[in-house]
Formats: sequence, C-alpha cells, structure tokens
Amino acid sequence: MSGNQNQPSVVWLRNDLRLADNPALTAAASEGRPLVVVYIHDETGDGIRPLGAASKWWLHHSLTALDAALQNLGGQLTLRHGPAAQVMPALVDELGAASVHWNRRYTAARDIDAGLKTSLREQGLAVESHQGNLLNEPWHIRNGQGEPYKVFTPYWRAAQDRPVRDALPAPTAAELSWPADSPASDDLAEWSLLPTRPDWADGLRETWTPGEAGALDRLESFVADRLADYHRRDEPSVDATSGLSPHLRFGEISSAQIWHRLRGSGSGSGSAGIPTAARKNVAKFLSEIGWREFSTALLFDNPRLATDSYRPAYNAFPWGYTVDELGAVDEPAGVSEVEAWRRGRTGIPLVDAGMRELWHTGTMHNRVRMVVASFLIKNLLIDWRAGEQWFWDTLVDADEASNPANWQWVAGSGADAAPYFRVFNPVLQQKKFDPTGAYVSYWIPELGTDAYPEPIVDLAETRREALEAYTAVKAAAAE
Repeated sequence: MSGNQNQPSVVWLRNDLRLADNPALTAAASEGRPLVVVYIHDETGDGIRPLGAASKWWLHHSLTALDAALQNLGGQLTLRHGPAAQVMPALVDELGAASVHWNRRYTAARDIDAGLKTSLREQGLAVESHQGNLLNEPWHIRNGQGEPYKVFTPYWRAAQDRPVRDALPAPTAAELSWPADSPASDDLAEWSLLPTRPDWADGLRETWTPGEAGALDRLESFVADRLADYHRRDEPSVDATSGLSPHLRFGEISSAQIWHRLRGSGSGSGSAGIPTAARKNVAKFLSEIGWREFSTALLFDNPRLATDSYRPAYNAFPWGYTVDELGAVDEPAGVSEVEAWRRGRTGIPLVDAGMRELWHTGTMHNRVRMVVASFLIKNLLIDWRAGEQWFWDTLVDADEASNPANWQWVAGSGADAAPYFRVFNPVLQQKKFDPTGAYVSYWIPELGTDAYPEPIVDLAETRREALEAYTAVKAAAAE
C-alpha cells in the first residue's frame, strides 16, 4: 500500500446507514488508515430527488443512531450538506484523503458518483464503489437477448439462479482507526429534518425505531412472531407483515442480511433458526425482496420512472385532472376530491382507513395501498403521479424505485402491470380481506355516524368511465 498511512480513507454513506454488511466500510477499514465516515445531505445535485417530510423524519433519527454506534467504536459520523459533486472534492482535499469508498446507488444520481470517481482518480485517490444494497446488480439479470426483464416472474427466477454474496460482519473497535483530529461536522438539528410547527410525528414515534438496531430487532421479531402468519399478509387487521421496508429503504439492513437469515445455514440462521410453522412462508416473503430488486432494476434502466409512463402509450390517457412534474394537481376543480382522498374523507371506508393509517404511522398495509391507488387513478381519474408524489411525501419507506413502480403497476402503465381492466373495488376488497371490519373501524371510529361523509363518487359509474378511457388508449396504441 502506497502513500502516508495517516492519510484517511473516506466512507461515503447514502442509503446504507449501517455498520454490518457494509462493503464500503469493510473495504475502507481493511486499508488500515484512519476512517472518516461521512453523510452528505444533498438536495440539489443532478438526479437527486429531495426527500419527503416523513423520510426526513426517519433520516434524522437514523443518522442519530448511526452516529451513536460509531461513537461506541471510537469514531463519529461526519455530516456535511450541499451538492455532493462539490462537497466531496472539498472534503477529500481538506482531509488529504488517500481513498474514497461508497456502495452503489441506482437512481439518476449515479451520474454524480461516476463523475466523482473519474475526477478523484485523476487526482490520485483510490476510489472504489461496492455492491452493498442489492442481491444482484441490475446489469447482472438480463434475458436471453441481453435486455432488461419486463416481467417479474422470469426476472426473479433468473435472479435466484445467481449466488448471493455473503453478509459481512460489523467491524469491531479493534479493526478501526480514526483521525487524531475529528473533521468538522454539521449540527444535525440545523438541517431541520424534523417537523416542528406543527409536530405531526407522534404516530411515527409510536410506531418506529429508526436505526440499525431497530432494523435487526424488527427482523428477529418478524421471524419469531409474524412470519408464521405471512400467508395472511393480505388481511390488514392481522399483524403478519415484516415492517422492514423503511429499514431497507435507508439501508439500516441489507437484502443479503435478510436473505441469509432466512435461507442461510448454520446456527441461528436459515431454517435452523426459523420456527417450523413459519418455514412455509419463507419463499413468498423473499419474493417480496425480489420485487423490490426488480423495481430497482426498472429504475436503473428508466431513470424517469416517477414522471414518465413505462409504457409510453399511457401518456395519452385522458385524465380528468393532470399534474405537474412534482405531482401537484393542475385543475382547481379536482382539489376537493384529491384532498378528500389525502385526508381519508372519501366516504369509502377501506380507502379512508388506509389513508388515515398512512397519515398516522407513515406507512400503509400493502393490500390497502393497491386499493387506495386504484381508487385515485381509476375512480377519480387522477393522474397516478399525484398519488406517487403524495406517497413520496408521507411514507417513511418512500423508495425511489418501489414507489413509482408500484403506482405504475396499479395504473397499468408500468412493467408487469396489472391489466388495465383491473379496478380494485374497495367494497369487495373490504369484504374479502377485512370481513369483520376490524381494520376500518380502528382507523375510522366515526364510521356509521353522521360524522362520516357520504361517498364522493359512484364506484360503478366511475369504473365504467375508467374502462372506457383505458380501452380507447389501448385501441389507439394498437393502430
């Protein structure tokens, strides 16, 4: 190894806020240099999508937890803000750094990383990117023609044929060294990530424990207590889902860690550490991890997934209301209906229960997500982008790939999308998946009283209108 061993190695964290199974951190530590672990709050760089309000709340607490974990190892988390393309070169110059490591991201912002890798290497630094956030890189899973898969099932079949990389242990204090003088760091509070006026985060605090420790606890409690009921995951009143999605979104736990916990071998992992009644549900749960990876692969090949229909023919859909690039509804006449949907006041119980769950907890049951999305798109005829943007702002697990991919799936415009004629009837969905009304009555205590509104639309009539519009688009595309 060349150069002065006092020159630090920089680990640039983004959506990988953990110590265990962090290839960038492990690689940097192996160099034997002092470590500087940095998070750059970049909201303006090319290809950056600024975080929504709920994600900012999560980020604040995740960074706090990560800093505490690093301090337990004798170090610290260095915080900087501004465009990473400017902040990172200034930081390595300030530090006299010898190397920079990061785990790859797959959004349009990867162009920032490519530019930095080139420019920093030209300055003589060793710069390496690592596979830390996915089981498979998007370019590893291609069909027989070398093209991206457009359908999930063959994608996941091909993905499972590839070996999964080992999950790395967290480094110990003895394996790490730190600079004699800690670099200057921003005050996290000055980033103003937390809501204050008003503070609407009570429900988030009640529901979640951001951070790596919270993620690992959530995984273990899922395996021990809820995986056995995962076959009932479509019932919103049953506590049968993992609750891992926000932890995955911020990289507090990796896909590889989850994979090896459920499929690995040895003491305390794999089938040896899973209750017998839960083993039947492992494959289905891991396929949901696969859907997340499929969504990331879609985004990698389609960087404008949140703004452009994956199937271009759907750009001609005659929406009752259109949206701008930020998802804001342009038509004033549509505001009342959009606002009723956002606030859980549509008069459709399953839709309203889901939207109120979202407002309180920052998340929503997956089955109900499909119902509320279908209602907005196909009953209110409001552009799917308006819903995608609202979820981006209010979900703690708002993922840059999964969020638009799922909205386009419901809209019929995405890859492997639901057929255009599939319109989720929220009344029938409630009868099937919440037959006792436990879920809707929990979130709508005034249900059945004069305080609850009448339905804002006729479900049958709006379904007919949506199908006519979709049929016209489909016919035009075939001409």
